[in-house]
Amino acid sequence: MSDTETESGTRPPAARQAAQDAPKPKGIGPLGWLRWAWRQLTTMRTALILLFLVALGSVPGSVFPQRGQAPEDVAAYLKEHKTLGPWLDKFSMFDVFAAPWFAAIYILLFVSLAGCVIPRAAKHYRSMRARPPAAPRNLKRLPQSASFETDAAAEDVLEDARRALRRKRFRVDAGGGAVAAEKGYLGETGNLVFHLALLALLFALGLGNLFGYRGNILLTEDDTFANSLSLYDQFEPGRVFDSDDLPPFTVRLEDFQAEYEKDGKSRGQATDFTAKVHYRDDPQGAEKAYDLKVNHPLMVGGAKVYLLNHGYSPVFTVKDADGNVAFQDAVPFLPMETRNYTSEGVIKAPDAQPEQLAFYAILWPTAVTTEDGEQIVSAFPAPLRPVVTISSFKGDIGLDDGTPQSVYKLEGIGETLQPIKDGQKLLEPGDTFELPNGAGSIKFEGVREWASLSVNRDPGRIPALVASILAVAGVVASFMVRRRRVWVRAAGGKGGRTVVEVGGLTLGAATSEFDDIVAALRGPERDGPGAGPDEGGPDAESADDGQGAEPGAGRETGPADEAKE
Repeated sequence: MSDTETESGTRPPAARQAAQDAPKPKGIGPLGWLRWAWRQLTTMRTALILLFLVALGSVPGSVFPQRGQAPEDVAAYLKEHKTLGPWLDKFSMFDVFAAPWFAAIYILLFVSLAGCVIPRAAKHYRSMRARPPAAPRNLKRLPQSASFETDAAAEDVLEDARRALRRKRFRVDAGGGAVAAEKGYLGETGNLVFHLALLALLFALGLGNLFGYRGNILLTEDDTFANSLSLYDQFEPGRVFDSDDLPPFTVRLEDFQAEYEKDGKSRGQATDFTAKVHYRDDPQGAEKAYDLKVNHPLMVGGAKVYLLNHGYSPVFTVKDADGNVAFQDAVPFLPMETRNYTSEGVIKAPDAQPEQLAFYAILWPTAVTTEDGEQIVSAFPAPLRPVVTISSFKGDIGLDDGTPQSVYKLEGIGETLQPIKDGQKLLEPGDTFELPNGAGSIKFEGVREWASLSVNRDPGRIPALVASILAVAGVVASFMVRRRRVWVRAAGGKGGRTVVEVGGLTLGAATSEFDDIVAALRGPERDGPGAGPDEGGPDAESADDGQGAEPGAGRETGPADEAKE
């Protein structure tokens, strides 16, 4: 083989063998990819993106009805939107905060913050324990500087500087004819406390969602609620909550009192709500009284009981065609409007014979007629003159087949349930309406009041409160405290006098603290041409020319550096 052939592209065997034996570049491997993914996850940029995704993912929870709060609204939405509804349901739009994708974002945010803040906290702790950086060579080029001459010895000046700086709570280190001092780490500590408090807040919220519960109940006066799952009108347990863990407390509503403005433009406006309740921590415990008010909850059984709303429960007695009592109880009515509490409700008597009876009723707490005399309205929210209008029905109510129904609605009107001819009547307390054709009767006994209560047990409530307080305190500290560094150098000068140089570096706006330090060092002396302070320029970062200082001694860490860390 000739040299020409080798140069034309044909390699000799030795060259080919050397190329084959040369080490091939390798990839970073699975472990390297894991390290890269961890670094990307634990950056502040990723944490901010995940925080934005949490906020964005919460939007559907306020746009679409949620199964945990209003399952009947979800069913109605799916019935109305037969094409879009099932697709939204596949992506958990009706159960957002329990969706796997929302939990994934939540957990990634927690891990990202932990991986970002915890190493940063450890690094900050090491910085706090380290010695203050040595003095730069040229103190006059720092943003804050001053120099003067004194008759005191250099050692005495440095000793005075150490005492003066310690009085101002600086960390002080002396050596090489200079004193270095530093303080203000509380600002960075506050920043870290804020982020750590966010982690604790996320943990506390997760703790409450896992082990807590929330339920709503409606109690009419003289009724008692026992803390049992079957007696809740609505119940939302935590992910790992066991209903067997419900504490056995009871609450009885003795009386509900509402006060209203009686005169002026605010007539009818509520001024106070008080639910007088009696409760027991356990069935064998003594009964205790408590005045339950808005924003003044009752603590019982590890849970808080809040007063939410109130309304009226008219009391009715229904007899069937045979004269037997088919129904006798107070029926909660729902307000149709909250100014004067005109309310509506239904009465169901499934035990009536030979046909079941049902009634739709409207209650006016303080009934008056309109000026034309054709309508009845309520003039005041308190039950000063309660009046109900009754519309009667008979037939099959629809409860015999076991299908659950709302206690506030009549099902099957016009189909299985037919209106009774001439079955409408206006009743006052004590009045009885005899139904046409001997179908039965209904008597309006009077009016009680009901109160809706919320029972809330959240084991993460106290940790969340503590975390919130720490977060606020951390933010305040991070904005109020700035890191400061001060250096004092003393050396012999001309004429046997001592030349004192003072330099300062403050992250953020300058303070009067530096002037106080210089004044304390100078004392009563005012002599010498260099007695006045010598302010530095914007090139203060170049004050250290690399001689006689530790790395970074003349430069304050800025926000950009902290972001890189």
